[in-house]
Amino acid sequence: MAEQRKSRPNAAAKRLGQRIAGKKARIGIIGLGYVGLPLACLFAEKGFPVTGFDVDENKTTKLNGGRSYIRHISARRIAPLVKAGSLKASADFRGLKAMDCIIICVPTPLSKQREPDLSYVADTAAEIGKHLKAGQLVVLESSTYPGTTDEVVRPALETKALKSGRDFFLAYSPEREDPGNETYGTAAIPKVVGGDGAAALSLALALYDAAVVKTVPASSPATAEAVKLTENIFRSVNIALVNELKVIFDAMGIDVWEVIDAAKTKPFGFMPFYPGPGLGGHCIPIDPFYLTWKAREFGITTRFIELAGEINTLMPHYVVEKLGEALNARSAKALKGAHILVIGLAYKKNVDDMRESPALTLIELLEAQGAKVDYHDPIITQIKPSREHPHLAGRRSKALSDATLKRADVVLIVTDHDVIDFKRIGKQARLIVDTRNTMARAGWRGKNVVKA
Repeated sequence: MAEQRKSRPNAAAKRLGQRIAGKKARIGIIGLGYVGLPLACLFAEKGFPVTGFDVDENKTTKLNGGRSYIRHISARRIAPLVKAGSLKASADFRGLKAMDCIIICVPTPLSKQREPDLSYVADTAAEIGKHLKAGQLVVLESSTYPGTTDEVVRPALETKALKSGRDFFLAYSPEREDPGNETYGTAAIPKVVGGDGAAALSLALALYDAAVVKTVPASSPATAEAVKLTENIFRSVNIALVNELKVIFDAMGIDVWEVIDAAKTKPFGFMPFYPGPGLGGHCIPIDPFYLTWKAREFGITTRFIELAGEINTLMPHYVVEKLGEALNARSAKALKGAHILVIGLAYKKNVDDMRESPALTLIELLEAQGAKVDYHDPIITQIKPSREHPHLAGRRSKALSDATLKRADVVLIVTDHDVIDFKRIGKQARLIVDTRNTMARAGWRGKNVVKA
């Protein structure tokens, strides 16, 4: 892994710095998903001319029409920006040549072998390389292992004529987006920035300083990449801990949620994390394995990280086991032939994001044991195609009617959207298996609830 490259201020850096300071810099954002779209809106709101690039023409068409395709980013936010001409979208990547700053916000999934799939990053870098010109700043935001910016992105951009730190400028700034978080939107979250040389760092800091509450300089892109992984590994490990405690305490007849609520009253030395049916979203289930993979290059085994991943991965199996036991104990029924209604498909409450959602795994596990499974999610009304669960695509959410609830042998709560009437579920459902402590928080203490 290369150390941070030194570069002296030059005329190209000075010109770009002036354009950023005057909000004249044209910003191109590649990847208009849950990270790229809010970032594009933010820079446009701050007065920069922004073009969003995406291979999905359905997205670019909707954005150019002032419409949204992400629930927590409303058309009311997008339409004025489009009308003012400060935000537009394109599927034509030749437009990258006209940009001053290019920000990469593309997915970094895992392969079936749980190895990093950097194809989106590599393909995007290669596309930028076709159109790269002197004086541009390129920033990678996608979550990845330390060394990606230097080992994958920079070689794809550099030519005999264009060198990083001299002719163009390269940096890494990890995304910290939390979809649906009304307290910490993009502008309110500090940005860590690592540059390939002093000029790149200075320019990237200036760019993000114009949009977010605070920037935090890192000594290199690799350090900034490590920051992102550390944040998500911290969460993964602590969630695994409380998931394991849930299993232990349940065997002892102790409510883990009550334990955590009491423990968090300590004003120091404890931070509450909560158990659940498994990990979801694009970061926490995936990012730790990026470091695990990279560590093998240095002959290091990441036992702690892998153990946490194993515990979290097993949680859907534990939930199915608890559900089967509850069904047999309460109704003398087996899972085979039982009708299960899954409540919530999204990986977290109040968002329309089903990536890596444990609900999808739970549906597959239950159906593998012969259960008949429907789902209700007022936010995700139809299952979208996914690499891991392609055969579930197209299924539609069932209406939460009294008849639907009464027909189900078990109602399995996976995602606790605020818009769902959980008291109604409590009154109508024969048996509820609750993985989020939702019924207790809703004030329902009926004997038809089993926590899992």
